[in-house]
Amino acid sequence: MKQHFAMMAGYNAWCNERLYEVAAQLPDADYRADRGAFFKSVHGTLNHLLVADRIWMRRFTGEGEAPNRLDAILFEDFAELRAARKQEDERIVAYVHGLSEADLVGRFRYRTITNPTDVEQPLAPALAHFFNHQTHHRGQVHCLLTGFGLEAPSLDLLPYQRQTGIGLT
Repeated sequence: MKQHFAMMAGYNAWCNERLYEVAAQLPDADYRADRGAFFKSVHGTLNHLLVADRIWMRRFTGEGEAPNRLDAILFEDFAELRAARKQEDERIVAYVHGLSEADLVGRFRYRTITNPTDVEQPLAPALAHFFNHQTHHRGQVHCLLTGFGLEAPSLDLLPYQRQTGIGLT
């Protein structure tokens, strides 16, 4: 199971780098334009992804900043957001690599944000949600970028596996 989550952590970082590379091509007005996405814009959605990752990493590790709103804008500046994204991805990779198989079948506790409730659950399904959530919102950003006429990269897992050799043996 650990090998699977290590692959997903690397894949997450790979996807984010590819997506930010294309988002960097947008004029600022387009980057911030409300396009009807759940978090309105490319800017809002990229910020949400970082917000959610920080919330979950705080839950998993007990460390780091944890915003109290899912729509928080952590960084107005694209370059600062991109740098923070890269740093968070490195943190996620390190965290997953430090887990044992016993950790993955263990349980942890946390408090939800939108409807404050205490929850206890196994770690592995929460990690599956964590990576699935990222994929969901990256797909929204991908759609927004293509809507601006940009050629957004493939974010499929198979190209990542082929490029890195991870998950092919």
